[in-house]
Amino acid sequence: MKRVFGGLTKDKRAAEVLKLIRTKRSQFWEKQRVDITLELFHLAAERVPAYKDFLKHNSIHHKKIKTFSDFQLVPPVTKKNYLNQYPLEMLVWDGTLKKRLVLAVTSGSTGKPFYFPRNDDLDWQSSVYHQMFLQNDYSNRNKKTLVIVAFGAGVWIGGIITYQAFRAISHRGYPFTIITTGPNKKEIFESLKNMGSKYDQVIICGYPPFIKDVIDEAKNNGVNLRQFNIKTIFAAEAFSEKFRDYVAKKAGIKNKYKDTMNIYGSADLGTMAEETPFSILVREMALKNKKIYEKIFHDATRIPTLAQFNPLFINFEGVGGKILCTGNNALPLVKYDIGDRGGVWDFHEVEDILRPRKSELARAMKKVKIQNPSQLPFVYVYERTDFSTKLYGAIIYAEHIKEALQHHHLKNFLTGKFIMSTEHDKKQDEYLQINIELMPNIKNAPLLKKRVCDLIIENLLQKNAEYRNNYALMPDRVRPKVEFFKYEHPHHFKAGIKQAWVKTIY
Repeated sequence: MKRVFGGLTKDKRAAEVLKLIRTKRSQFWEKQRVDITLELFHLAAERVPAYKDFLKHNSIHHKKIKTFSDFQLVPPVTKKNYLNQYPLEMLVWDGTLKKRLVLAVTSGSTGKPFYFPRNDDLDWQSSVYHQMFLQNDYSNRNKKTLVIVAFGAGVWIGGIITYQAFRAISHRGYPFTIITTGPNKKEIFESLKNMGSKYDQVIICGYPPFIKDVIDEAKNNGVNLRQFNIKTIFAAEAFSEKFRDYVAKKAGIKNKYKDTMNIYGSADLGTMAEETPFSILVREMALKNKKIYEKIFHDATRIPTLAQFNPLFINFEGVGGKILCTGNNALPLVKYDIGDRGGVWDFHEVEDILRPRKSELARAMKKVKIQNPSQLPFVYVYERTDFSTKLYGAIIYAEHIKEALQHHHLKNFLTGKFIMSTEHDKKQDEYLQINIELMPNIKNAPLLKKRVCDLIIENLLQKNAEYRNNYALMPDRVRPKVEFFKYEHPHHFKAGIKQAWVKTIY
């Protein structure tokens, strides 16, 4: 970034980046993907002690890596082979924590927290992504806006980075008022009742199922959302277009393509990519057309999020169905296997895939008022299907359910096999479904079901900080729905095949 914009202030840099996003074509962004990735790789190899040691142990001499083809020889880093192998100070620039930092925490599949430090640059990058969303409608600059940040704060990244992003944007001339309610429905409803009518629009930022709860419960709490010109910013998990349609209709959202947006982000690297009106439209077309779906999303077994990313901030690679990301932070990450699955497309590649349906796409763009879409590259992402699912933004790991079912009180009743999934009822309310295999000759006993459910909750509360936070706020919403199935049930627990712990959803 400094190489591209020199000594400009952050606000002027933001304006320049947003101008590039509006005007530059796909070829420009393809070149940036290569140039900035290689630049960050060489800087990290020289200035990050842990990465220097990692390359040495893998017999990689960074000065010999001169092209993007050479870069393919560099092994990915993971939490296991890199982050958990070195002290934190060795993982950051110049091997010191003596600088201005903010920590965000992620639990990981073991329940052991990892502390990701970030600097002001990551917050600034997030502000540019959020301003992209606002520029879907240029009249936003003059609208009095109430921003409700309903993401969890505390040690988690969502609430703090969203607040910082909107604060930065407000300094660029947007008349914003921000309230950080966190995932507290009472405070959100009180804010809307007492302050909502004073503003031209209200932006609610939060986890998809939580925002849906707010929308569903608003009327019973004396709030008419249709009077507020609602927009929504989601993050932390994918959702279906039926979900988006439901939320938009019930909240009176005028244009779901321009007024809703899902972020692909992480504690690791902040706001990494975001949905755009064009990416939402392309995804919608793909979900309606199997041929397009297969070309864009290949063998995705769960509904993916399709987002666009800024190569000046981050680069993604799709390698063997895995997402690898390279991004600058106080703790820079190069070819980082973040644990998600998916793939990457340059804009012109998506154009080529959609070329046979060019006229259909043009009609759809005109209908929903999309003009001159950004030619940033695309990343599609879906959570790993064999290890985890998500519930109200919290990652639920199969390992934690396994541990609960291995309790000595259950060994004579359950085989230990299960399949979990995040499901939605007819009202699009989200819940955690866990189907469990009974031992031979064991019947479906109600008292046993309650005991199993209680033990699962107990273990999740002990091992999963994100679940624990949600449980304190909305225990009924995150209580699992447990169902028992007979031994070797032909649909769920067929004999002789590898057990799938997490249900795949097309």
